[in-house]
Amino acid sequence: MQFTRTLSKELVHRAAVCEVFLTDAERRGEDELLLAAQLPRRHAFYHDTLGPLTHHDPLLLFEACRQGIFVVAHRYLDVPLGHKFLLRAVEFEVPDPAALVCDGRPAEAVIAVRIEDRFRTRAAPTGLRLRFTCTIGTQDALLARIDYSWMPPEDWTRLRARQRGALGLPDTPVALPGPHVDPALVGRGDPANTVISPPRTAADGTHTARLIADTTHPTLYDHWVDHVPGMLELEAFRQLALTAAVTAGAVPTPTALPVGLTARFRCFAEMDLPLRCRTAPVLPHADIACTLHQPGAVAAEARIRLADPDRCGPTRVLAGRAAHEAA
Repeated sequence: MQFTRTLSKELVHRAAVCEVFLTDAERRGEDELLLAAQLPRRHAFYHDTLGPLTHHDPLLLFEACRQGIFVVAHRYLDVPLGHKFLLRAVEFEVPDPAALVCDGRPAEAVIAVRIEDRFRTRAAPTGLRLRFTCTIGTQDALLARIDYSWMPPEDWTRLRARQRGALGLPDTPVALPGPHVDPALVGRGDPANTVISPPRTAADGTHTARLIADTTHPTLYDHWVDHVPGMLELEAFRQLALTAAVTAGAVPTPTALPVGLTARFRCFAEMDLPLRCRTAPVLPHADIACTLHQPGAVAAEARIRLADPDRCGPTRVLAGRAAHEAA
């Protein structure tokens, strides 16, 4: 595997070359392939932390896996580049946070990918379930699974027009503005990297905040999409879970890492509708349950596990299985 140059930005659906993390792809069998990824020393979004930069953000490595879903479809299943992609469900585990330690050099990861299931109509495949094992050096750094599907652009246009019309929304969305949380409360130094409003805590221990979509964000909106991207939804879950966990005393600071996550996307999250993110009460030694609501529907739901990377050892191994455009 080579780490000397990135794959084509078009192949991984990125607009900026600096947002491409994959550097190579090699097929190893009918259902198996290898990807190579280089993680940057410092990324303006994934490495923005108030704490010491000791570990790579697991969501950075998960983003490399997400980019791999396009490589599998386009390069090995001949899905045309113009097709639209939707994430259905995702999950990941960090087997041992020590594998994510930053050593001052760009980290080189090898990602083993296995096709676990194919979704299809009578005419052709329409989606996949992929399993990822991400290794840095000799250590497994992330285990992940992604369910996703695709469709021709004309089908996408009809689908989105029908859905937005049923909600009484115009063809072109404009993201709702809103106040942003104090970045220190979510462990961030840059206010531009906050994605929720100031959270509110109810008497029953639930926390709520609005998801704030900034369509100028260079990472979360690397290119225009007509809804809230999935990685932005996951980041909103992470930030609200951090505030809830700190308030409950489950983690000491909001710089804890997400070492486990499962999420299912129920429908498109519309950026021009109020989007309310909610966490259930935080229970000792339990994952934090999160939901994202828009008027009339639950757009997504997730469970997230946070840990101080310097105080925890190996975690449990990924088990089980965990709609919006994958962009």
